[in-house]
Amino acid sequence: MRRRSVLKGLLAVAAAAPGFRLPLVQASDRYSDKLFVFVQADGGWDPTSFCDPKVNTPGEKVINHWAERDEIRQAGNLVYAPFAGNQAFFEKYHRMMLVINGVDAQTNSHTVGIVHNWSGRNSEGYPTLSALLAAHYAPALPIPYLSFGGYSKTAGLARFTRLDDPRPLREIASPIADMEDIFSDEDWQAMARHRASTVARLAAVPDLLPADRAHLAFYGSAFGIEGLKAYADAIPPDDELEQPEEGEDFRSTLRRQAQLTVLAFKTGVAISADLWLGGFDTHTNHDPLHEWLLGNLTASVDFLWDYAELHGIADRLVVVIGSDFGRTHFYNSVNGKDHWPIGSFVVMEKNRRWTGRAVGETDGLHYAYKIDPETLRRDDGHGTILYPKHVHKALRRYLGVGDSPGALRFPFNNTENCSFFS
Repeated sequence: MRRRSVLKGLLAVAAAAPGFRLPLVQASDRYSDKLFVFVQADGGWDPTSFCDPKVNTPGEKVINHWAERDEIRQAGNLVYAPFAGNQAFFEKYHRMMLVINGVDAQTNSHTVGIVHNWSGRNSEGYPTLSALLAAHYAPALPIPYLSFGGYSKTAGLARFTRLDDPRPLREIASPIADMEDIFSDEDWQAMARHRASTVARLAAVPDLLPADRAHLAFYGSAFGIEGLKAYADAIPPDDELEQPEEGEDFRSTLRRQAQLTVLAFKTGVAISADLWLGGFDTHTNHDPLHEWLLGNLTASVDFLWDYAELHGIADRLVVVIGSDFGRTHFYNSVNGKDHWPIGSFVVMEKNRRWTGRAVGETDGLHYAYKIDPETLRRDDGHGTILYPKHVHKALRRYLGVGDSPGALRFPFNNTENCSFFS
């Protein structure tokens, strides 16, 4: 009996108990296809100051102060607001971007808006697309689905791991060599037999959740710590990690989240991640606050792409950016903007024919027009308002999980197929 092999497994099981739950993976099990990042701009961003820019309409309240001194800009086929860091972002990435405007969250409630935009359904119960992808493509990886905050419901399809601090990960991934001699060979063999019988008994339980079945698959196999240890070793020391960025009113760890995600992808221990930046609920002092937040968001996504390029995985990356909903087409009495149901999504990928364009349409006051699902042109008579379910259904199909068992358990019935990715 190889005691170190058994020890590593037992340590991983013990370390998982407080909540990490990290079964380990052999290098041969690594996934080699697309990798998925969902960036949640929490609080309700303002698309009219980003990817669906609006100038002021005579006779109406002021929608944007930047429009009093500047005009809408264009990069390739995409328009953007001359605000925050938008110019640098759109000029660098417009060829890699699909902007989906005029998406109606059907609510002004943060709770409902978050659930709707990140699950495709305006009530609890459906998983995130991150969970569907992890469950379908790589459920048995050590940490297939990373979450740094925000909405991360799995509906029992997959395991997700919160990774705010990499220090516990380093401790879990480093077995204690001195423990090898604590038990006799017979003790190690007895523990291995007990583990195998326990796994077999639990695996026979009917109606076991897919996430738990994937978890047991590891415990019933000859797994090792190599994958997880490779990830821990790849993470720089604390003083070399991307440091939190401080604003007058905010603190962002978005760049560090991107760094940890890329390293997890590079070492083959994860395939999907939810990144999170809060603060977009700017009911007061909207312009200065949103300027910092949008600037941090675009700069962090820029860092994500550059870091992915540095580590050789940018060609595999799919990035989706969205929020709870939008903000009103006027300022309130304290120079803030309140909740507005119409929002946008941005989907990014390299070298795709469907990028470099915007679909969906809104009027000058940011009301959504009906769209023909096939042509994606405005169709007031026979079109449909775009909802998050249209975006999720199209992404499911494009990313290859539209007919997966998880997607079939949580379908979008009576929902048109929109040709966003044609």
